Amino acid sequence: MWQRQPSNDKRQTELNDILTYFPNLTDEQKAQFAALDGLYRDWNAKINVISRQDIDALYEKHVLHSLGIAKVVQFKPGTEILDVGTGGGFPGIPLAIMFPLVQFHLVDSIGKKITVVKGVAEALGLTNVRAEQVRAEAISASYDFVVSRAVTRLQPFMSWTRYKVTKRGNNDIPNGVLYLKGGDLTEELAEIPDKYKLYSLSDYFQGEFFETKKVVHIKK
Repeated sequence: MWQRQPSNDKRQTELNDILTYFPNLTDEQKAQFAALDGLYRDWNAKINVISRQDIDALYEKHVLHSLGIAKVVQFKPGTEILDVGTGGGFPGIPLAIMFPLVQFHLVDSIGKKITVVKGVAEALGLTNVRAEQVRAEAISASYDFVVSRAVTRLQPFMSWTRYKVTKRGNNDIPNGVLYLKGGDLTEELAEIPDKYKLYSLSDYFQGEFFETKKVVHIKK
């Protein structure tokens, strides 16, 4: 079935939103963000990792959503980050573009998704991205931060990643988990013993999509 694609004007408007919210991007970063739409459409035609509905709103629902973490903290050079359940590369790929001097390890248990991540990272020239098919529980290394987008409830996620975060860090917020999730999180947060802070993405981005979206920073 033929799918109606959004107009170039719509895509350019969504891309311009990123440039508005992050005005200090280099020309290389601007080009990398601009390339994401075509790359994910090409890969999605071969390996479906983004829904047909969401691919038409890639910059808002995936790229800008991922960059909500960049509004909470500006990672310093040398920071090491684990992206658990990265899927097609979110939030890791947009964050890797934003922070080229930060090291990202993107993992997922599904091999075809990691194939997409590797392809996108290579096409963009992202030398700070390592992608691997592996479950989080099997990883023995530790990182400054673990990031993710709503792969499961917070309680099991914290059990997967509890010993994956180093204690000492040099960023402006304590090392820990940065979890993107929407809706009412009262019950989930009550299930974990850790200290946390909520950041509402509606404080940073306009639009209905972001009204209930949050970054949960869980201190380790």
